Amino acid sequence: MIRSMTAFSRKDMTDSNVTLGWEMRSVNHRYLDISLSIPDSLNAYENDFKEIIRSKLGRGKIDAKLSLKQGEAENEHKIQINADAVKALRKARQKIEALTKKSLSLSAMEILQWPGVIEEPEEDLSSNLKTVKALLNETLDELIKMRELEGKRLAQLILSRCETISELVKSVRERRTQVQLAMREKILKKIEELNVPFEQNRLEQELVYQAQRLDVDEELDRLDSHVKEVKATLKNNEPVGRRLDFLMQELNREANTLASKSNDAKTTKAAVELKVLIEQMREQIMNIE
Repeated sequence: MIRSMTAFSRKDMTDSNVTLGWEMRSVNHRYLDISLSIPDSLNAYENDFKEIIRSKLGRGKIDAKLSLKQGEAENEHKIQINADAVKALRKARQKIEALTKKSLSLSAMEILQWPGVIEEPEEDLSSNLKTVKALLNETLDELIKMRELEGKRLAQLILSRCETISELVKSVRERRTQVQLAMREKILKKIEELNVPFEQNRLEQELVYQAQRLDVDEELDRLDSHVKEVKATLKNNEPVGRRLDFLMQELNREANTLASKSNDAKTTKAAVELKVLIEQMREQIMNIE
């Protein structure tokens, strides 16, 4: 199933009086780029978490954050004082008193409010590692589900434009005989206006040359072929964004050639519409994994 690279998911779980929460955001990216924000006590397992993500995602910029909240019982008596910071603060006060010859007051509340005096206790989540990994997998599954839903919508938009491209190609192909006849009549009319003798064989050769120069059957066939390949690619169950992007380049090349060979206003208009449709698909494909 086609997946978008844009999605969001969040999962929470309580384990041993600790509420854990994984939050993941995904946007489009050429490769798989993973950014993790986790508590310091789990830094040793960062590669493990990234490997879990790599096993399920192929492309996209992934921002994953693990948050935690201790239960009330665990939060009791958690205030820790940085004794070194308090001593340094007292020494600084004494130096200022010596320099100013004035006595300075420093209350307990003022000391507590000073940056670095109260230490945040380091949470040890190593005992919750199994739960953390299980929750990460659940969050990833939810993210993938969201990416698949968005991917389904993108696939429908692309298929709709593929059908329009096929209709345009069909209309151009049906018009080619009429265009070639108009080209032949135009050349014959110019010769008649010049009122000069001409060789019939030379004229036929020129008409054949002009017909070959303006022939776009190959371009139309390749446009049809690329559209079929796009439809087939959308049915794959693996990352296909790069393949689809390549096909958009090929489609655009054929549309440009069609426009350059066109000597007919309606064909030129069709080529322009083709390029617009291809660009619209390319913008959607930028979000496909």
